[in-house]
Amino acid sequence: MAPPRTVICVGDVHGYISKLESLWANLQSALPADAFAAALVIFLGDYNDRGPDTRRVLDFLLALPARHPAQRHVFLCGNHDLAFAAFVGALPPPPDGSPFAATWDQYIDNEAHEGWFRGPGHEDMHVQGRRWGGVIKERWNPKKGLPYKGSIYDAQPTFESYGVAHGSPDLMKAVPEEHKKFLHDLVWVHEEEDVRIDTDGGQILCKLIAVHAGLEKSLDLNEQLRVLRTRDTRVPKVQMLSGRQDVWNIPQMQTR
Repeated sequence: MAPPRTVICVGDVHGYISKLESLWANLQSALPADAFAAALVIFLGDYNDRGPDTRRVLDFLLALPARHPAQRHVFLCGNHDLAFAAFVGALPPPPDGSPFAATWDQYIDNEAHEGWFRGPGHEDMHVQGRRWGGVIKERWNPKKGLPYKGSIYDAQPTFESYGVAHGSPDLMKAVPEEHKKFLHDLVWVHEEEDVRIDTDGGQILCKLIAVHAGLEKSLDLNEQLRVLRTRDTRVPKVQMLSGRQDVWNIPQMQTR
């Protein structure tokens, strides 16, 4: 029997290239060379915002397949990535052909105080793109105990990493096409069969379902997976890609 493939899951990077480079170096030194060389590496999303180096983070990720050709790399979409993609026109279109403007209605009461983007291109932009590129009126985020960085998504550092002022539509031109393609191609869920994990009773085989935030026990599992597998951008806010407070209660079948 072939030895089990090492699976590495990397959480939110949020624009911090130095931390990503340090993590990668630590993984390379901590794992056996053959295990690292052939690992399945699943990045769990949220590559942008907050930290100062989103552009360099995406360059790093795009270079991995050439640097480590025997590895498999999976790049999941987080809520910050979805919003970034929406702003720069890289979000996959709704499967039924409906306009992105149809996603506004559920959250329209928040438009004024969240300062949604109203510049060129907003007319048919997904609601999360408008929230991401807007300018929030409040300066303090009470949940985090920190000031907002430009928008409710803390997107200002991402704009600046591309040499553009926060909220400027010039970002749509400043982001390279290879970065837009990366954002467009992000998957919302990765399913991997026969993953071996260690338990008190020994190794067991499991099906791994990787999602940025998680699956919610109170929602229909099949419907959640449908939205994720099809990347259904008709949904105004994809809970499974959003804050962890929405997904504490993982479905029981996923914990066995």
